[in-house]
Amino acid sequence: MDFLDSTLIPSPVLGILDTLGTNGYEGHIVGGCVRDLFLGREPKDWDITTDAEPEDVLRMFPDSFYENDFGTVGVKTEPFLPRGKAGREHDVVEVTTYRTESDYSDRRRPDRVTFVTSLTEDLSRRDFTMNAIALSVRKSEKEGRREVDIVDPFHGRDDIGRKTIRTVGNPDQRFGEDALRMMRAIRLFSELRKDGALPDGDWTIETTTLAAIGKHSALLSHVSMERIRDEFSRIILSDSPADGVELLRTTGLLRQFLPELEEGVGVAQNLHHRYEIYDHNIRSLRACRSDRLDVRLAALFHDIGKTRTKRGSGYRATFHGHEHVGARMTRKILERLRFPKDITDRTSLLVDQHMFYYNVDEVTESSVRRLIRRVGLENMRDLIELRIADRLGSGVPKAKPYKLRHLEYVIEKVSNDPVSVKMLAIGGNDLQHELGLAPGPKIGAILDVLLSETIEDPSLNTKETLLRRSKELDKEALDTLRERAKEIIEDRRQSDDRKIRGRHRVS
Repeated sequence: MDFLDSTLIPSPVLGILDTLGTNGYEGHIVGGCVRDLFLGREPKDWDITTDAEPEDVLRMFPDSFYENDFGTVGVKTEPFLPRGKAGREHDVVEVTTYRTESDYSDRRRPDRVTFVTSLTEDLSRRDFTMNAIALSVRKSEKEGRREVDIVDPFHGRDDIGRKTIRTVGNPDQRFGEDALRMMRAIRLFSELRKDGALPDGDWTIETTTLAAIGKHSALLSHVSMERIRDEFSRIILSDSPADGVELLRTTGLLRQFLPELEEGVGVAQNLHHRYEIYDHNIRSLRACRSDRLDVRLAALFHDIGKTRTKRGSGYRATFHGHEHVGARMTRKILERLRFPKDITDRTSLLVDQHMFYYNVDEVTESSVRRLIRRVGLENMRDLIELRIADRLGSGVPKAKPYKLRHLEYVIEKVSNDPVSVKMLAIGGNDLQHELGLAPGPKIGAILDVLLSETIEDPSLNTKETLLRRSKELDKEALDTLRERAKEIIEDRRQSDDRKIRGRHRVS
């Protein structure tokens, strides 16, 4: 792409560029937002680089803040970002002074930042060529028109066209400066690899860049677990998470923060599994249809405990209790990586329960209720998604066999009984307190009759109407009441059951 339509740039960003220009300073849009524009994606945030120093930016934009040592001023604007929180008062565009960086003693942040006056110098410090493209917007001679000039000294557009992730300059130097860039390279690879907006073909990491990641993988130990967690989470949530995790392994990065997963490499299973443990976990992640982070993590970790529970060898090997061992391992891993407690708890629960037993002819509704109590109704859908990923990761051709569909049917049936006295606007306590009825079987019989009548006429289901009708029913015999309700309620239950079975395609 040799040109860019200026209408793709939001007006608040253009306004900041105009203010910089009016005051005699340069201003260029830069970074991930420019990359996303060339990829045909909507930027989630916007950055500007300028030759104005922070104090000058603060003077030009009174509603701004400067809370760092890297020359970045946050300029508040009207809300315009597509993924911003509803009802927010403002958005922020980061405006950063041209700078160079040196002496990364902690392998993460520069010890010294020097402000410079050259845009090319500023772009030369950036991580990847696709992130080192700048846009300069100028007003055209034609009234109301703007032209966009592309500044691309490191040929980032060419690399985007070739679908290649390449460092700016020497990759040894780039990764030596900031070790997190190695994780970022693989995260970009995972996010871009199956992006439907791109032409056919797969993204790759350029050969020398990839080799440098393998060479310097041990430097990742200098990076905080929180930073690693953030990049790892984005890999797991990307369009190509399995390829990303495998690349983490082959480059040596995985063993720096998740060595437990590598324990399954080369470890065979038994006659029920054609793939080795690690390979099966990766395939399960690839097959996972959920877009939830905890479910995808559970797909990757669900058999992580097998290496530590394996007994015997060959086709007769066993892995008794691997789900419980794996759940404990998963919890330790996620706590080590500083994942939020809710993600840690749900992922560990799914791993712990993924071996639930269900056979259509053997499992009763009461056993399904016990499963729901253990797992939580809100987690049952995710548990089934994990079971489907597990099956597909084992190489079976059918994602959801009949018995899984049958389980879904029973779950819906027992958790949402469509015909119950709970549907009524009154209950047994109301009959005792309002009508003075003594506790006993007659209260249940009256409620059954009320239910049968509201099934036929839902408009009757008000407290006042039901209490008035209850007084009339209290005068009748118990057996008569029960017989009156039984047939109507049973017919309705059978009708609703047929609808539920139809939704899940079970006989």
